[in-house]
Amino acid sequence: MSITDQIILAVFAAATAVQLFFWLFFFSRLVFGKEASLNSKPPPPIVNRKSSIVNPPPPVSVIICARNEAHNLAAHLHRILNQNYRSYEVLVVLHKSSDKSLDVLSPLQRQYEHLRVVECGDPRTGKKHALAKGIEQAKHQVLLLTDADCVPASHDWITGMVAGMDENTRIVLGVAPYFRAPGPLNSFIRFEASYTAMQYLAFALAGFPYMGVGRNLAYRKELFERTGGFRKHEGLASGDDDLFINEAAHKGNVGIRLNPDTFAYSAPKETWRDYYRQKTRHFSTGKYYKLHHKILLSTLAMSHGLHYLGAFILVVFKISIIFALLGYTVRMCLVMAFSSVILKRLQQQNLRPWVPALDFALVLFYSVFAPAILMNNDTQQWN
Repeated sequence: MSITDQIILAVFAAATAVQLFFWLFFFSRLVFGKEASLNSKPPPPIVNRKSSIVNPPPPVSVIICARNEAHNLAAHLHRILNQNYRSYEVLVVLHKSSDKSLDVLSPLQRQYEHLRVVECGDPRTGKKHALAKGIEQAKHQVLLLTDADCVPASHDWITGMVAGMDENTRIVLGVAPYFRAPGPLNSFIRFEASYTAMQYLAFALAGFPYMGVGRNLAYRKELFERTGGFRKHEGLASGDDDLFINEAAHKGNVGIRLNPDTFAYSAPKETWRDYYRQKTRHFSTGKYYKLHHKILLSTLAMSHGLHYLGAFILVVFKISIIFALLGYTVRMCLVMAFSSVILKRLQQQNLRPWVPALDFALVLFYSVFAPAILMNNDTQQWN
């Protein structure tokens, strides 16, 4: 065996070993971890240990930023306005909207006293300036964020998300799946979103919280104010969710919710072009993560790609077909076993038979988006 063949073999072995490490050390927490088991059940009541009296849950401000979202507000806002929760307000922040959003909201304001409308004419690109105004106007300390196109999975959405907070937990990371529809694009989008959720949830459980999704995210107003809000990255169009969490979160102040009642669903993109634009915007903020988060995420992605590339070269050039098949089989068996449980927890169990194909598709996904991630300057508008 030549030196080149030995190097290829070593790279494949190292990449496979790194992949096994990530699945066994990080993702296994969503399968066997105590937090994962607890969060898959209904939230327990809040009890004062001294008096044994159930304490009332804290009041909540639900904040929705919307730009020309009249259709979605008319279709989905009722679900949020009719939550089974004792005390909460819903703030809809209209950011430079030119459609009939106010016509939709005005009658709802007369019907629901806890609905408030805030208008934001900030000319700057991006959603975070509208969100900052909504947070400033919020009456309550507990903030729960979602989008106009999102639908809570149940009328206990607020209850479940807030149950993840206590005197130490200042941030709660929720799950925001996409609706199921026919076609390979929908399957891949749902799988990629599930894989992203697996990463930020598992990393948080391991003590490395690095992001959340603004479609389903809760944190305390005082934390936002104490960290300076979006000031450090206010020049970027994106990052209202992941960059803030990357800055404010640490091992002791983050919780996760895996109870299906706490999920917030939305419709995914319907064309590859729209999906590409969306993901390019989302990925544009990754370069601003903390260094150790970038190293972890880059190592995970690179080892994934090198695992498949190494196996391909070993087989095609007949360097070591047996070793390639052995490494691929060991990793895929682990991925299939863990994914089966995790996808069920994320309510995406219908994707389980397609995991081998979708797992490989992720490598192609990385290859396509790598140049866009490196070159993107984050000038795109939200919505």
